[in-house]
Amino acid sequence: MYDVIVIGAGPAGLQAALTLGRMHRRALVLDSGRYRNDPADAMHNFVTRDGTDPADLRAAARAEIAAYADIEIRDVAATEVAGSEGDVAVTLADGSVVTSRRLILATGVRDLLPDVPGLAEVFGHGAAHCPFCHGHEYAGGRVVVQGSDHAQAMELMLAPIAAETVVVDDVAGIRASGDGVVVTNADGTEIEARGFMVASTYEQSAPFAEQLGLDLLPTGCVAVDGFGRTSQAGVYAAGDLATTAELQMPMASVLNAAAAGLIAAASCVRDEVLQALAS
Repeated sequence: MYDVIVIGAGPAGLQAALTLGRMHRRALVLDSGRYRNDPADAMHNFVTRDGTDPADLRAAARAEIAAYADIEIRDVAATEVAGSEGDVAVTLADGSVVTSRRLILATGVRDLLPDVPGLAEVFGHGAAHCPFCHGHEYAGGRVVVQGSDHAQAMELMLAPIAAETVVVDDVAGIRASGDGVVVTNADGTEIEARGFMVASTYEQSAPFAEQLGLDLLPTGCVAVDGFGRTSQAGVYAAGDLATTAELQMPMASVLNAAAAGLIAAASCVRDEVLQALAS
């Protein structure tokens, strides 16, 4: 039995593993090989790592974690989770079952793009949903903003960055063009732009919160407290899939995800110690 199983090997899961390794807790990290920022060729707004390929960050993290003998990383997806504090069972895609005393969910969310022809092909490059992550890359050019309840706020955030913003309510298509994109309006009008800000939504990328019966916020995020604890004893959550009731929506970024992973892992150790002191 492991002390902790971490499901997910993005920034949150890998940082959790590093923290647990430094505290000499025996932990297993499960890596499905799927990550929210797969479409992006670079991540941004992370001090010392601005512009880094997400895959390079994961490789560097794995190299550091390899120095800690208590941490095992397996390239296999989890399919089912059951149990609670002291008795967690995780079924893997190969049919085997692993157990632990505590569990950290770091599986993230899946972006749901509008049904716009060509959008999936340019998402993460010529199209993005977060100005903090990718807005600067469109600096000095025209940016098309997809019409939504948040379009006006998006325009104001982009005002110091873009030379011009254009809100399009009914986008019929988008395609790459040189260093930018061409956005086609419903009437056939084509707009050349440096970038396109899409009004996307998201969903949990894994079924584990539902399997465990965890409390969710109205936004669909797993509800956690300031220590990353979920409503189920012994189960913690970190990264884009979880946030506190005060925030409702996570401040989604690679840096915040990693910080949440550290907090969740430290909370595992802290709760273990507090239980020992109380017994």
